Amino acid sequence: MFGLIGHLTSLEHAQAVAQELGYPEYADQGLDFWCSAPPQIVDSIIVTSVTGQQIEGRYVESCFLPEMLASRRIKAATRKILNAMAHAQKHGINITALGGFSSIIFENFKLEQFSQVRNIKLEFERFTTGNTHTAYIICKQVEEASKQLGINLSNATVAVCGATGDIGSAVTRWLDARTDVQELLLIARDQERLKELQGELGRGKIMGLTEALPQADVVVWVASMPRGVEIDPTTLKQPCLLIDGGYPKNLATKIQYPGVHVLNGGIVEHSLDIDWKIMKIVNMDVPARQLFACFAESMLLEFEKLYTNFSWGRNQITVDKMEQIGRVSVKHGFRPLLV
Repeated sequence: MFGLIGHLTSLEHAQAVAQELGYPEYADQGLDFWCSAPPQIVDSIIVTSVTGQQIEGRYVESCFLPEMLASRRIKAATRKILNAMAHAQKHGINITALGGFSSIIFENFKLEQFSQVRNIKLEFERFTTGNTHTAYIICKQVEEASKQLGINLSNATVAVCGATGDIGSAVTRWLDARTDVQELLLIARDQERLKELQGELGRGKIMGLTEALPQADVVVWVASMPRGVEIDPTTLKQPCLLIDGGYPKNLATKIQYPGVHVLNGGIVEHSLDIDWKIMKIVNMDVPARQLFACFAESMLLEFEKLYTNFSWGRNQITVDKMEQIGRVSVKHGFRPLLV
């Protein structure tokens, strides 16, 4: 059995979803209540591969909300993720994906040092961040959506915002090794890590956001939007492909301009309907078919009986592992969401 650990995008969203899912006692509660709310299994899932194989899974709502980080309730946020992992393990789930902020919190706050959760010792091999599959899907979106828009990568400049992160660094490695993209622009806050990445690749220009965006034919956004930063679409190339790999995805509502094509990054479509409710709740356009690529990674590992933390740690994703999960993704009927 596979598992998905997720969370909702805001307190308001959580209250609305609680009402819809039949938890009225959660629906009118404020942030303090959600800080103490336990994880819940709120959806049972059946996925059928194009090979005919069928698997079963569970969605674990962590009850984490992004406001917990904004309001400095850091201990509550970290406790949410650890409790959700323990809940998944207690219910016998073989491989569980950490979705959204779950994997970021796990990495940033070094939660691997807290392996004992009450009477449960976490077995980390039961969990995956899903970042390898996400990075692979974003790279395929760059390749295939660029072609649809008439952008020739061999003559193109690709900017990666968040280039030193786990997904961002994997995307740069793929673009360097598996495409003929002409120029890579590397954007991140940590200049030392940017220089290390540049040295590893042997190419790429380190730039600030304002300088880089007008030069880019393709922008891969896999970083949180800095507070107060706005993108002026009039400064972007036309056509320009902007892939929003963040969560929640909001660039499409912020940037609406002729010639600027915003694509929800890291989203896959399955060839067959999936029996579940949760993607409707997170407002996927086609909830029976579309899902986050990180969630799909745990499904793929369950299909293949690879019960291992396939994606784990920071900046450990290799091009070979991206190709491996990519082959399995195609085998079982997943494909990248395109324009």
